[in-house]
Amino acid sequence: MNKPFRRVAVLKGGPSAEREVSLRSGAAVAGALRERGYEVTETDLKGMTVSIPDGVEAVFIALHGEFGEDGGVQAILDEKRIPYTGSGAAASRASFDKTETKKLLAEAGIPTPEYEIVSDGLRGSLPLPLVVKPARQGSSIGVTKVVEERQWKEAVFAALDHGGPAIAERYIEGREITVGILGREALPPVEIVAPGGWYDYASKYTTGACRYLAPAPLGEDIEREAMDLALRTFDALGCRGIGRVDFRLAPDGRLYVLEMNTIPGFTETSLLPKAAACRGIGFSELCDAVMRQACFGP
Repeated sequence: MNKPFRRVAVLKGGPSAEREVSLRSGAAVAGALRERGYEVTETDLKGMTVSIPDGVEAVFIALHGEFGEDGGVQAILDEKRIPYTGSGAAASRASFDKTETKKLLAEAGIPTPEYEIVSDGLRGSLPLPLVVKPARQGSSIGVTKVVEERQWKEAVFAALDHGGPAIAERYIEGREITVGILGREALPPVEIVAPGGWYDYASKYTTGACRYLAPAPLGEDIEREAMDLALRTFDALGCRGIGRVDFRLAPDGRLYVLEMNTIPGFTETSLLPKAAACRGIGFSELCDAVMRQACFGP
C-alpha cells in the first residue's frame, strides 16, 4: 500500500521529567519505521523549540510529558503546517491537565473518582485513602497514595513541586486496567498486576516488577464496557489517532476512568503495543498505522 509520507522525523527526548522514557520510545519507533521503508530522521529535543529538517513530510511525536503531551509541540507544528501523529494541541492540553480532564469527563457522564484541587497543604473534605498527584505530569511522577493523615502534607508538597496545582482523588481499590485506541478502534484491555496493587513510577519502569495480562481476563461484559468508555473518553477530550485510557476496576465491577494518555509509551514492551499484539498487529505495523494517520490542525 502506498504511504502518504516517505520522509519522516521522530521527535524524542524533550525537556520533561519523562525524557529518558521518551528517548527509548523514539528509538524503538524510528527502528520500526525504517523496517517499514520510511526515511527516518531522529530528532532529540533538548528544549521547547523544534527544528524540522528540510524535506521532512510528517512527524511522529514520541515525546512524553511536558511539551510533548501538553499541546506545546503540536501548536508549533500546526504553525509550520507539518502533519504529526496523535491529537491536536487543544485535545493534548485538555488530556494532560487532569483538572480539565475531570471537568470534561463529568460533562460527558463518564465515571471518574471524586477529586479536589489542592494548591496548598490544607486538607480537603474527601476521606482517606486518597491519591495525590500533580495536575500536569505523567508517568506517575509526583504521585503518592495517602492512607494516613500524617502523609498528607508531604504528598501534597511532592505533587506541587512539579508546578501548578495538585489534585487529591479518591483511591479506588481494585484492578488496574488500560485500553489502547488506534484510529477509531478500541484495542483489547490489558491488566497491570503491580506489586502491592500500586502502579507507581518505579514499578512502571523496573523490568520484571509488574505482570501484564494481555488481553485482561475481565469477562465479556466488562471488557465491552471498558472499550466503550475508552472511546467515549477519547471523544470527550477531542482526541485523534492514538491514545490509552487508564482505569481502575472496583470489586463491585464498576469502572472508573483515571486519565487519558495521548502519547503512550512506544517501546516493544509498552502497554499500547501489547494491546495491539492481541489484535495481531505487530510493533512495526502499529508504528506504520500511526504514521499514516498524521495530520495537523484541531
